[in-house]
Order: sequence, then structure tokens, then C-alpha cells
Amino acid sequence: MDWQHSIVQYKQFLRFERGLAANSIEAYLQDVDKLRQYAEIQELGLANISVREIQGFLAWINELGVSAHTQARVLSGLKSFFSFLKLEYGLKESPMELIETPRLERKLPDTLNIQEIDQLIGALDLSSREGMRNKAMLEELYGCGLHVSELIHLKLSNLNLNAGFIKVEGKGNKERLVPIGQQAIKYLQIYLGEVRPHQKINPGFEDLVFIGKRGASLSRVMVFLIIKALAEKAGIKKNISPHTFRHSFASHLVEGGADLRAVQDMLGHESITTTEIYTHLDRDYLRSAIIQFHPRK
Repeated sequence: MDWQHSIVQYKQFLRFERGLAANSIEAYLQDVDKLRQYAEIQELGLANISVREIQGFLAWINELGVSAHTQARVLSGLKSFFSFLKLEYGLKESPMELIETPRLERKLPDTLNIQEIDQLIGALDLSSREGMRNKAMLEELYGCGLHVSELIHLKLSNLNLNAGFIKVEGKGNKERLVPIGQQAIKYLQIYLGEVRPHQKINPGFEDLVFIGKRGASLSRVMVFLIIKALAEKAGIKKNISPHTFRHSFASHLVEGGADLRAVQDMLGHESITTTEIYTHLDRDYLRSAIIQFHPRK
């Protein structure tokens, strides 16, 4: 069992047995090659790699400035490699079995508080058609927690304002129903009734809700630039983007006492863990939840 032959066999395993794409295979091989480089420096053969050597390897890549996220990915790749060696060469135990993945800090997203939301939307020039359209867009972003791609592809045929719901097409063409609040409905109806009928609309874009100057859909970049310009005008120094409204939507709901599962459904998250990243709960909120719901409060 040597490095060169094992890596060649592992590459074939990833390609033919796991059916991975070329870029995924390359990423796995790069992880193994990092360990191979360390082993060469330490004059270690593949058969001599133990838990102790893996720990030394981790210290080595940490000294090289490799981030915790990259370290976690490398460890995942090495676990796959040594699992293959157990399968192919009858390796009795993997040195990765006792190695813990480094704890990754979850970076909390930037959010706007309610006053900043009002401040930002208040900076809009509502005397222009574009200003009214932009107000409707921002109310949708914040009022429904939409991705910017969901906003710019929102269709008239997917609006059910009387029932208080809109249907959006998320990642992977997955559709979901999202409740829409009265404030967002109000300004969406103003836009649809007073602004959109006077806009030029090119063939093929008749069903889109939000139309750009040229009669077609808006781009993600255009929505980003609109929000950046408003933030500057409003004097908000935070680094914000269209996604900030989605973060704020989830954060304000949970801080207000909304059920996390309900927020998960509204955001279209498959995992509740993903939703938790969007909700930076403060200690006061957590303590109040214990006092309110725990049987031994």
C-alpha cells in the first residue's frame, strides 16, 4: 500500500463507483495530496499514518493559515480516502475515526432593525414610477423573506392577494406558498394598479410582476444597486444587500415569538439548522422561551 498506487485507485473509485463529477474528484484528491506532502516531509509511508500523525498534520495546516472551514473539508475528504483504503486494502481501522472535526463558528448575518428598515424605505422617492416600484419590491423582500431571484421572477399568475399568499419558485425550481402581509399587499397593489400599466413591457415578460426600464425583468445586480444607493442616501453604514432583508425578516419573526418551524417553511429551508443560522437569538429571548415553555421553569 503506497501513496501513488492508492491515489490512482482512489481516483478510479470516485469516478466509477461513486460517479462523482471531475471537479469533485479533483477536490478529494487535493485533500489527500495535502496529507501526502506532510507525510513526505515527515518521511512517513501511507501504512504509518495513525491518529497521532493526523493530529500532527492538522497542526501543520493550521500553522500554514488554513481556515477552520477548509480544515473541516480536508478532514471530510480524508475520511473518505481512509474508508476506501479499509474497503480496498483491508485496513483494520481508519486513523480518522477518533479525529474530531474543528468546530466552525456560525457567522451571524447582518440584519437591519425595524427603525433601519423604515429609514431605508423612507429614503425612496415616491414621486417617480421607479420609486413606487422599488417600494413595492422592498416591501416584498422584507414582508415575505424572498431571495432576490424569487423577487425578480415573481409572476402575476402566482399572486393570490385576496387569500394573502404568493407562490414563489425557489432553488431547484421548488415552489412554495408564502404568506404576504397587509403592508406588502398595499404597496404591491398600488404598483400593479398605478405604475405597471404605464410601463413598457416586452413580449415574453407580460406575466412578470416587476418590470425594468427596458420592458424586461430586473437583474439581481440592479436590485443590489438600488438598495446600496438607498442605504447611502439613508446614512446606513452596514454592509447590506437584498439578502439582508431576508435575514431581517427571519430574525424579526423569531425575536417576536414566531415558531422556528413556521419560519423554516416560509423561507423554504429543507433543514431547521439552516433556519437557525438566519435567527440570531439573544440571551433574553432564549431565557424568556425557557420561562414560558419549560415545565420546570
